[in-house]
Amino acid sequence: MDNAIELANLCKHYKDFALDNISFSLPMGHVMGFVGQNGAGKTTTIRLMLNMTNRDGGTIKIFGLDNMDDEQKIKQDIGVVFDEIFFVESWKVREVEKALKGFYSKWSSESFAQYAGSFKLPMDKKVSELSRGMKMKLMLTVAMSHDAKLLIFDEPTSGLDPVARDELLKILGTYISDGQRSILFSTHITSDLDKIADYVTLIQNGRIFHSGTKDGLLESYRIVKGDLKYLQSALREKLIGLATDITGFSGLLPTSECKGISVEMVKATPTREEILVFISRDDGIRKQ
Repeated sequence: MDNAIELANLCKHYKDFALDNISFSLPMGHVMGFVGQNGAGKTTTIRLMLNMTNRDGGTIKIFGLDNMDDEQKIKQDIGVVFDEIFFVESWKVREVEKALKGFYSKWSSESFAQYAGSFKLPMDKKVSELSRGMKMKLMLTVAMSHDAKLLIFDEPTSGLDPVARDELLKILGTYISDGQRSILFSTHITSDLDKIADYVTLIQNGRIFHSGTKDGLLESYRIVKGDLKYLQSALREKLIGLATDITGFSGLLPTSECKGISVEMVKATPTREEILVFISRDDGIRKQ
Protein backbone atom coordinates (compact mmCIF):
# COMPACT_ATOMS: atom_id res chain seq x y z
CA MET A 1 0.00 0.00 0.00
CA ASP A 2 1.62 3.24 -1.21
CA ASN A 3 -1.15 5.77 -0.56
CA ALA A 4 -3.15 6.64 2.52
CA ILE A 5 -5.78 8.37 0.35
CA GLU A 6 -6.72 7.95 -3.31
CA LEU A 7 -9.55 9.97 -4.85
CA ALA A 8 -10.40 9.46 -8.51
CA ASN A 9 -12.98 11.49 -10.46
CA LEU A 10 -15.00 12.23 -7.34
CA CYS A 11 -18.25 14.10 -8.01
CA LYS A 12 -21.00 15.53 -5.83
CA HIS A 13 -23.77 17.80 -7.09
CA TYR A 14 -25.86 20.22 -5.07
CA LYS A 15 -28.30 22.85 -6.27
CA ASP A 16 -25.74 25.67 -6.14
CA PHE A 17 -22.40 23.82 -5.94
CA ALA A 18 -20.64 20.81 -7.42
CA LEU A 19 -17.44 18.88 -6.92
CA ASP A 20 -16.11 18.35 -10.44
CA ASN A 21 -14.06 15.17 -10.92
CA ILE A 22 -11.82 15.56 -7.87
CA SER A 23 -8.66 13.43 -8.08
CA PHE A 24 -5.59 13.40 -5.83
CA SER A 25 -3.60 11.02 -3.67
CA LEU A 26 -1.71 11.29 -0.38
CA PRO A 27 1.34 9.01 -0.03
CA MET A 28 1.61 7.11 3.23
CA GLY A 29 3.78 8.80 5.85
CA HIS A 30 3.27 12.34 4.56
CA VAL A 31 1.23 15.48 5.20
CA MET A 32 -0.95 17.10 2.58
CA GLY A 33 -2.31 20.61 2.87
CA PHE A 34 -5.79 20.71 1.35
CA VAL A 35 -6.13 24.39 0.55
CA GLY A 36 -8.92 26.62 -0.68
CA GLN A 37 -11.24 29.44 0.22
CA ASN A 38 -14.15 28.80 2.52
CA GLY A 39 -16.78 27.23 0.29
CA ALA A 40 -14.26 25.86 -2.24
CA GLY A 41 -15.23 22.23 -1.56
CA LYS A 42 -12.83 21.09 1.17
CA THR A 43 -15.43 20.08 3.75
CA THR A 44 -17.63 18.42 1.12
CA THR A 45 -14.66 16.32 -0.01
CA ILE A 46 -13.88 15.30 3.57
CA ARG A 47 -17.52 14.40 4.28
CA LEU A 48 -17.51 12.18 1.19
CA MET A 49 -14.29 10.50 2.32
CA LEU A 50 -15.85 9.76 5.70
CA ASN A 51 -19.04 8.47 4.03
CA MET A 52 -21.09 11.16 5.76
CA THR A 53 -22.81 11.94 2.46
CA ASN A 54 -23.32 9.99 -0.76
CA ARG A 55 -21.14 10.64 -3.79
CA ASP A 56 -22.55 10.97 -7.30
CA GLY A 57 -19.53 9.46 -9.02
CA GLY A 58 -15.89 8.47 -8.71
CA THR A 59 -13.99 6.33 -6.20
CA ILE A 60 -12.51 6.87 -2.76
CA LYS A 61 -9.89 4.54 -1.33
CA ILE A 62 -8.43 4.82 2.16
CA PHE A 63 -5.47 2.52 2.92
CA GLY A 64 -6.27 0.87 -0.43
CA LEU A 65 -9.82 0.00 0.70
CA ASP A 66 -13.13 1.32 -0.63
CA ASN A 67 -14.48 3.87 1.83
CA MET A 68 -18.03 2.47 1.57
CA ASP A 69 -17.44 -1.29 1.36
CA ASP A 70 -14.85 -1.25 4.14
CA GLU A 71 -16.11 1.73 6.15
CA GLN A 72 -15.98 0.16 9.61
CA LYS A 73 -12.48 -1.25 9.12
CA ILE A 74 -11.17 2.03 7.75
CA LYS A 75 -12.61 4.16 10.54
CA GLN A 76 -10.74 2.13 13.15
CA ASP A 77 -7.56 3.70 11.77
CA ILE A 78 -8.81 7.26 11.16
CA GLY A 79 -8.83 10.21 13.54
CA VAL A 80 -10.92 13.23 12.58
CA VAL A 81 -10.67 16.75 13.96
CA PHE A 82 -13.28 19.26 12.78
CA ASP A 83 -13.30 22.99 13.43
CA GLU A 84 -16.15 22.42 15.90
CA ILE A 85 -16.26 19.82 18.66
CA PHE A 86 -18.99 17.17 18.53
CA PHE A 87 -18.69 15.70 22.01
CA VAL A 88 -21.59 16.12 24.42
CA GLU A 89 -20.95 19.46 26.10
CA SER A 90 -22.04 18.26 29.53
CA TRP A 91 -19.42 15.48 29.54
CA LYS A 92 -16.32 15.99 31.64
CA VAL A 93 -13.02 15.34 29.90
CA ARG A 94 -12.56 12.02 31.72
CA GLU A 95 -16.07 10.98 30.64
CA VAL A 96 -15.18 11.50 26.99
CA GLU A 97 -12.82 8.55 27.17
CA LYS A 98 -15.38 6.33 28.90
CA ALA A 99 -17.93 7.13 26.21
CA LEU A 100 -15.66 6.55 23.21
CA LYS A 101 -13.18 3.82 24.08
CA GLY A 102 -15.65 1.02 23.35
CA PHE A 103 -15.83 2.02 19.69
CA TYR A 104 -12.15 1.36 18.91
CA SER A 105 -10.43 -2.01 19.01
CA LYS A 106 -7.00 -0.42 19.52
CA TRP A 107 -8.04 2.15 22.12
CA SER A 108 -5.40 2.77 24.79
CA SER A 109 -6.48 4.33 28.09
CA GLU A 110 -2.80 4.72 28.90
CA SER A 111 -2.28 6.81 25.75
CA PHE A 112 -5.35 8.91 26.54
CA ALA A 113 -4.01 9.68 30.00
CA GLN A 114 -0.55 10.41 28.59
CA TYR A 115 -1.76 12.83 25.91
CA ALA A 116 -4.28 14.48 28.23
CA GLY A 117 -1.48 15.04 30.73
CA SER A 118 0.88 16.41 28.08
CA PHE A 119 -1.80 18.80 26.86
CA LYS A 120 -2.72 19.77 30.44
CA LEU A 121 -6.36 18.93 29.82
CA PRO A 122 -8.47 19.52 32.98
CA MET A 123 -10.02 16.08 33.48
CA ASP A 124 -12.89 17.31 35.65
CA LYS A 125 -13.91 20.23 33.46
CA LYS A 126 -16.92 19.93 31.17
CA VAL A 127 -16.44 20.12 27.43
CA SER A 128 -18.52 23.32 27.40
CA GLU A 129 -16.03 24.96 29.77
CA LEU A 130 -12.97 24.36 27.61
CA SER A 131 -11.33 27.04 25.48
CA ARG A 132 -11.20 26.54 21.72
CA GLY A 133 -7.56 25.49 21.98
CA MET A 134 -8.33 22.96 24.72
CA LYS A 135 -11.23 21.54 22.69
CA MET A 136 -8.85 21.05 19.78
CA LYS A 137 -6.39 19.23 22.07
CA LEU A 138 -9.18 17.03 23.39
CA MET A 139 -10.21 16.00 19.85
CA LEU A 140 -6.57 15.35 19.01
CA THR A 141 -6.13 13.29 22.20
CA VAL A 142 -9.07 11.10 21.17
CA ALA A 143 -7.71 10.72 17.63
CA MET A 144 -4.27 9.63 18.82
CA SER A 145 -5.48 7.37 21.63
CA HIS A 146 -6.59 4.69 19.18
CA ASP A 147 -3.35 4.87 17.18
CA ALA A 148 -4.94 6.43 14.09
CA LYS A 149 -2.87 5.90 10.95
CA LEU A 150 -4.58 8.79 9.16
CA LEU A 151 -5.53 12.10 10.75
CA ILE A 152 -8.02 14.26 8.86
CA PHE A 153 -8.31 17.90 9.90
CA ASP A 154 -10.97 20.30 8.68
CA GLU A 155 -9.76 23.86 9.38
CA PRO A 156 -8.16 22.89 12.73
CA THR A 157 -6.26 26.15 13.22
CA SER A 158 -9.11 28.50 12.29
CA GLY A 159 -9.75 30.75 15.28
CA LEU A 160 -6.67 29.64 17.20
CA ASP A 161 -4.11 32.21 18.29
CA PRO A 162 -0.59 31.96 16.76
CA VAL A 163 0.89 30.27 19.85
CA ALA A 164 -1.82 27.57 19.92
CA ARG A 165 -1.46 27.02 16.16
CA ASP A 166 2.29 26.59 16.44
CA GLU A 167 1.86 24.13 19.33
CA LEU A 168 -0.65 22.07 17.36
CA LEU A 169 1.66 21.84 14.33
CA LYS A 170 4.57 20.68 16.51
CA ILE A 171 2.36 17.97 18.04
CA LEU A 172 1.40 16.73 14.58
CA GLY A 173 5.00 16.73 13.41
CA THR A 174 5.96 14.48 16.32
CA TYR A 175 3.00 12.16 15.76
CA ILE A 176 3.91 11.34 12.15
CA SER A 177 7.67 11.19 12.70
CA ASP A 178 7.72 7.36 12.46
CA GLY A 179 6.75 7.54 8.78
CA GLN A 180 3.78 5.22 9.27
CA ARG A 181 1.10 7.87 9.72
CA SER A 182 -0.38 10.47 7.37
CA ILE A 183 -2.31 13.72 7.69
CA LEU A 184 -4.78 15.52 5.43
CA PHE A 185 -4.75 19.09 6.68
CA SER A 186 -7.61 21.18 5.29
CA THR A 187 -7.00 24.90 5.73
CA HIS A 188 -7.18 28.35 4.16
CA ILE A 189 -4.24 29.55 6.30
CA THR A 190 -1.36 28.90 3.92
CA SER A 191 1.37 29.86 6.40
CA ASP A 192 0.63 26.68 8.36
CA LEU A 193 1.75 24.60 5.39
CA ASP A 194 5.33 25.88 5.50
CA LYS A 195 5.79 24.20 8.86
CA ILE A 196 4.27 20.81 8.23
CA ALA A 197 3.08 19.95 4.70
CA ASP A 198 4.94 17.82 2.16
CA TYR A 199 2.22 18.05 -0.49
CA VAL A 200 -0.38 20.66 -1.39
CA THR A 201 -3.70 20.27 -3.17
CA LEU A 202 -5.46 23.50 -4.17
CA ILE A 203 -9.20 23.41 -4.72
CA GLN A 204 -11.36 26.26 -6.02
CA ASN A 205 -15.03 26.24 -7.00
CA GLY A 206 -15.18 22.47 -6.60
CA ARG A 207 -12.28 21.77 -8.96
CA ILE A 208 -8.65 20.83 -8.37
CA PHE A 209 -6.30 23.58 -9.50
CA HIS A 210 -3.04 21.88 -8.51
CA SER A 211 -1.94 18.79 -6.60
CA GLY A 212 1.69 17.93 -5.98
CA THR A 213 4.67 18.66 -3.79
CA LYS A 214 4.72 21.85 -1.75
CA ASP A 215 7.75 23.23 -3.59
CA GLY A 216 6.43 22.05 -6.95
CA LEU A 217 3.43 24.36 -6.59
CA LEU A 218 5.63 27.44 -6.34
CA GLU A 219 7.81 26.29 -9.24
CA SER A 220 4.79 25.82 -11.50
CA TYR A 221 3.57 29.42 -11.59
CA ARG A 222 4.83 32.99 -11.92
CA ILE A 223 3.22 36.33 -11.23
CA VAL A 224 3.44 38.44 -14.37
CA LYS A 225 3.09 42.24 -14.26
CA GLY A 226 3.41 44.85 -16.95
CA ASP A 227 2.11 47.84 -18.84
CA LEU A 228 -1.34 47.43 -20.39
CA LYS A 229 0.18 47.76 -23.89
CA TYR A 230 1.70 44.29 -23.44
CA LEU A 231 -1.63 42.69 -22.52
CA GLN A 232 -2.41 41.10 -25.87
CA SER A 233 -5.40 38.77 -26.32
CA ALA A 234 -3.23 35.61 -26.38
CA LEU A 235 -1.66 36.51 -23.03
CA ARG A 236 -4.99 37.64 -21.56
CA GLU A 237 -6.48 34.20 -22.19
CA LYS A 238 -3.65 32.46 -20.36
CA LEU A 239 -3.45 34.67 -17.27
CA ILE A 240 -5.20 33.43 -14.13
CA GLY A 241 -6.85 35.97 -11.85
CA LEU A 242 -6.08 38.86 -14.20
CA ALA A 243 -6.34 42.31 -12.58
CA THR A 244 -5.93 45.64 -14.35
CA ASP A 245 -5.79 49.29 -13.32
CA ILE A 246 -4.34 52.52 -14.67
CA THR A 247 -0.80 51.42 -13.77
CA GLY A 248 -0.91 48.13 -15.66
CA PHE A 249 -1.91 44.50 -15.14
CA SER A 250 -1.00 41.48 -13.04
CA GLY A 251 -1.92 37.81 -13.25
CA LEU A 252 -0.74 34.29 -12.58
CA LEU A 253 0.84 32.36 -15.44
CA PRO A 254 2.07 28.76 -15.66
CA THR A 255 5.87 28.77 -15.73
CA SER A 256 5.79 26.80 -18.98
CA GLU A 257 4.00 29.73 -20.66
CA CYS A 258 6.52 32.38 -19.59
CA LYS A 259 9.17 31.84 -22.26
CA GLY A 260 7.58 33.96 -24.94
CA ILE A 261 6.54 36.98 -22.91
CA SER A 262 8.20 40.38 -23.31
CA VAL A 263 11.32 41.14 -21.30
CA GLU A 264 9.59 44.39 -20.38
CA MET A 265 7.21 42.47 -18.13
CA VAL A 266 8.08 41.55 -14.56
CA LYS A 267 8.06 37.89 -13.53
CA ALA A 268 8.11 36.87 -9.87
CA THR A 269 7.79 33.63 -7.91
CA PRO A 270 4.49 33.71 -5.98
CA THR A 271 3.82 32.67 -2.42
CA ARG A 272 1.17 30.03 -1.75
CA GLU A 273 -1.09 32.75 -0.40
CA GLU A 274 -0.70 34.81 -3.57
CA ILE A 275 -1.55 31.79 -5.70
CA LEU A 276 -4.69 31.26 -3.64
CA VAL A 277 -5.66 34.92 -4.10
CA PHE A 278 -5.18 34.80 -7.87
CA ILE A 279 -7.17 31.61 -8.39
CA SER A 280 -9.94 32.77 -6.05
CA ARG A 281 -10.70 35.74 -8.29
CA ASP A 282 -10.61 33.77 -11.54
CA ASP A 283 -14.16 32.82 -12.57
CA GLY A 284 -12.99 30.60 -15.41
CA ILE A 285 -10.34 28.81 -13.37
CA ARG A 286 -8.24 26.42 -15.41
CA LYS A 287 -7.02 23.16 -13.97
CA GLN A 288 -3.33 22.46 -14.34
